[in-house]
Amino acid sequence: MKPRACVVVYPGSNCDRDAYYALEINGFEPSYVGLDDKLNDYELIILPGGFSYGDYLRPGAVAAREKIAFEIAKAAERGKLIMGICNGFQILIEMGLLKGALLQNSSGKFICKWVDLIVENNDTPFTNAFEKGEKIRIPIAHGFGRYVKIDDVNVVLRYVKDVNGSDERIAGVLNESGNVFGLMPHPERAVEELIGGEDGKKVFQSILNYLKR
Repeated sequence: MKPRACVVVYPGSNCDRDAYYALEINGFEPSYVGLDDKLNDYELIILPGGFSYGDYLRPGAVAAREKIAFEIAKAAERGKLIMGICNGFQILIEMGLLKGALLQNSSGKFICKWVDLIVENNDTPFTNAFEKGEKIRIPIAHGFGRYVKIDDVNVVLRYVKDVNGSDERIAGVLNESGNVFGLMPHPERAVEELIGGEDGKKVFQSILNYLKR
């Protein structure tokens, strides 16, 4: 049986369909879930990119206080795999499930382009299909992606070059338990050569590898 995965849809999400498609073509049984749904039946929960609630107050702040946030927190405590991409990363930060802060890009501008990344840690449920130190290419699209460290963190992905002013060029981090992953780049937009590259496929392959153990 295919592992069941869900994509949480917030008002303003705009990468939910991308995430659903990436799951579908990479061996998962995907579903959309709304703000009042339960998450007990899913092995992977994705918080997609977009502009939840129009980034009112600050990106991710309102979404982090929705009813579904309590379900996400409970799932994290139970060890379920959770991946927050871009705005989803911002939501996980606002929920306190990941350390640090995400501030406006140092340029003050929205950045949308393909970037080079280094896989700093491949001993995770989300990156085990990569080689440690592997250089990959995945797109970014964010205005508030500058990661600021406030404590020691498990760095999973790092930008090869500074693109937004992030501390230590950090692009993705993992929680202490190893089941909650937040990243600003969009792996769901890098799953086919037709759209520019498929390095993002290995993120989904990694999750499959982990779930099959």
